[in-house]
Amino acid sequence: MASLMIRDLPVDLHERLKERAKANRRSLNKEALVILEDALGCGPWPPSIEEIDTLRIRGARPLTQEILDEARESGRP
Repeated sequence: MASLMIRDLPVDLHERLKERAKANRRSLNKEALVILEDALGCGPWPPSIEEIDTLRIRGARPLTQEILDEARESGRP
């Protein structure tokens, strides 16, 4: 598999990437791959909670981690 090094990455962009990776429970590397794959239209990764919420057709309540945790605790996979 190939590697990519990004030079002169602005500090604020790095911080935003770190925040997004943490929110999606991914490493920085995996988050960067997801972003690149999405931009190029070839993303095999599962969508983030924000992406799932954007794609929801029914329901007025945004999908949150709390809702997911409650579903898991109630025995739903």
